[in-house]
Amino acid sequence: MGNTQNSRNKPNNLVNETSPYLLQHAYNPVEWYGWNEDALERAKNEDKPIFLSVGYSSCHWCHVMAHESFEDDDIAKIMNEHYINIKVDREERPDIDDIYQRACQMYTGTGGWPLSAFLTPDQRPFYIGTYFPKENRHGLPGFGTILLRLADGYKNRRNEVDTSTQEFVTALRESATDIVTDTEAKVEKTIINEAAVTLLQLADNLYGGFGSAPKFPNASNLLFLLRAYDYSGITKYRDFVNFTADKMDSGGIHDHVGGGFARYSTDQRWLVPHFEKMLYDNALLSVLYSELFSITLNPNYSNVLEKIFRFVQREMTSNEGAFYSSQDADSEGEEGKYYLWSYKDLVKILDSEVFEIFTDRFGVTQGGNFEGKNILNKYTSIKGLSERYSKSQEWINEKLESALEQLYQIRLKRIKPGTDRKILTSWNGLMISGFISGYKVTGNSTYLENAKNAVSFIESNLKNSGSRLNRVFNKVSKISGYLDDYAFYVDALINLFSVDSKSYYLERAIEYTDSMIAHFWDPKTNDFYFTPDDNEKLIVRTKNHYDLAIPSGNSIATSNLIKLYYYTQKEDFLTKADQMIQRMSKPATGNPFGFGQMLSAIYLRMKTPLEISIIKYGENSELGNHLNKKFLPNAITAIVNQSELSELDKYPYFKNKSINNKTKNNNIEFAFVCKDFSCSLPLSTIEELEKNIS
Repeated sequence: MGNTQNSRNKPNNLVNETSPYLLQHAYNPVEWYGWNEDALERAKNEDKPIFLSVGYSSCHWCHVMAHESFEDDDIAKIMNEHYINIKVDREERPDIDDIYQRACQMYTGTGGWPLSAFLTPDQRPFYIGTYFPKENRHGLPGFGTILLRLADGYKNRRNEVDTSTQEFVTALRESATDIVTDTEAKVEKTIINEAAVTLLQLADNLYGGFGSAPKFPNASNLLFLLRAYDYSGITKYRDFVNFTADKMDSGGIHDHVGGGFARYSTDQRWLVPHFEKMLYDNALLSVLYSELFSITLNPNYSNVLEKIFRFVQREMTSNEGAFYSSQDADSEGEEGKYYLWSYKDLVKILDSEVFEIFTDRFGVTQGGNFEGKNILNKYTSIKGLSERYSKSQEWINEKLESALEQLYQIRLKRIKPGTDRKILTSWNGLMISGFISGYKVTGNSTYLENAKNAVSFIESNLKNSGSRLNRVFNKVSKISGYLDDYAFYVDALINLFSVDSKSYYLERAIEYTDSMIAHFWDPKTNDFYFTPDDNEKLIVRTKNHYDLAIPSGNSIATSNLIKLYYYTQKEDFLTKADQMIQRMSKPATGNPFGFGQMLSAIYLRMKTPLEISIIKYGENSELGNHLNKKFLPNAITAIVNQSELSELDKYPYFKNKSINNKTKNNNIEFAFVCKDFSCSLPLSTIEELEKNIS
């Protein structure tokens, strides 16, 4: 078919965009538009159908379809003649993606990226799918054939198209919220245990995680199981999370050389990843490994944690301290090429003493485990290596870490996968919370600095007028924030306030929450829309409740409202949290797999939070460090300098917590532990604090 060399092409309209994904298509021969008024008006004026292509920059199959079809002159000619062609970055416009993913699920039973939707000029879908091959294959029509057939249908059989769009739109309106609820259902205390038992029925007891291949980390569900363990004392919940975390850490989904985790494993045993790395996975997994370290004190978990953070600091952090979105799976047009090692490579690189131990540890063979090369995975335990080679475990660990750093430096000389450098408020919120979790359990103050720098960046660059947020920063700040942007960022502010209790962080969290309620709350159904009330009007206004790869904004908002109520005693916060729990408790019990984060919010409400404040002097706090290292998922905490306490006095949480002048002059720090509206006397030792917590 036609010429696929696109370097000679004139740029299309995408050349003026800032999204890395859209810019990847700026020199396609396709006359692409971004989603904007010009494109939508042109479709109406010329009465042409819209071809909508949704993807993101690190998506492997998006690249495949681009190379096969969008860089092909003959395909582009058909697209330009018969369609108005619109490209959307799903990370910039999750509202558009959400609507047409729902349509795709209804029509095909599946979804994903690239998403390929054929719409009428008024945005109603009449045909939809994901990746289409260029040529006819395995009985499937090729993309060129589909384009011509649908263009002909739109022109000559408009009544069929109209019927199809009516069915789609009716179904979309019915499914604009993804749950059906019984608002009369009583929320029973047994819900935590019932949900945890049901969740474990989906568990893979051979390799950890849930289901078979492809296998995603599902951090929200694992974090909920740790709360179910805390709630019930049933150790099998905790043990399954440990087991899963160990299996993920051992597998190829974990980048043993550079740190961080890939998006998912293509097989059941976590060996062969889909090599793209997303910020949100690494954010959520850093919270998971932090909590596991606080429960078990297993140094392997702090090691995994430090490697995640090192990856984010080295490769995913902008000069201003905000976090990039993702890294591609492909380099030089090949998936995973950057991450693979041949046996011959390693013979040349590693000295002979370490080579044998290294290949034994990481399952390296001459034949390889992926297309003739090796994906490193922890194959032999350190204890096993110590016995086999008669070396101490410390010596082996030191040599292996040194070898991995050597490989990292060599890997840096390879052609790197692309990094999507756009900065999303929501995903930055998740990563800020990840760094704070890591700071708490390790005491490493650079992690706290990483969190604060990202907050400063968002406040300087992504805050809109008043207390509104924008979604995305990429040279410019644009697109009004969605529910996830508010919920995840407020969660980050609350987490930062819990360890560094400056009034500014709490004030911002309250202001953004008030703004979220004003613009997203639906008083008819007592939950939040995904888009604000002043957003561009699309064909439906959707709501999301499922906690899957990323938790839903509704779930995180529920936890935020509970925590903010305890700081402020603002009744509306708790009322709204209770209304959402009431709405979602029944679907969460029936299908806990999709509601891990919501179940964690329900746990927080059921267990009744423990309020722990530490009034310190100067920078260091022995009581604060002790508190931070404990696994207390129901704790609402504050660690505040005596000199800053007066600024927080307006919040009920801080009433009557100042210390008299005599103790103040002695620079003694104190803790208060409160539960169910009764508080301890000031506590000055770790022993007293422990006694009151337990």
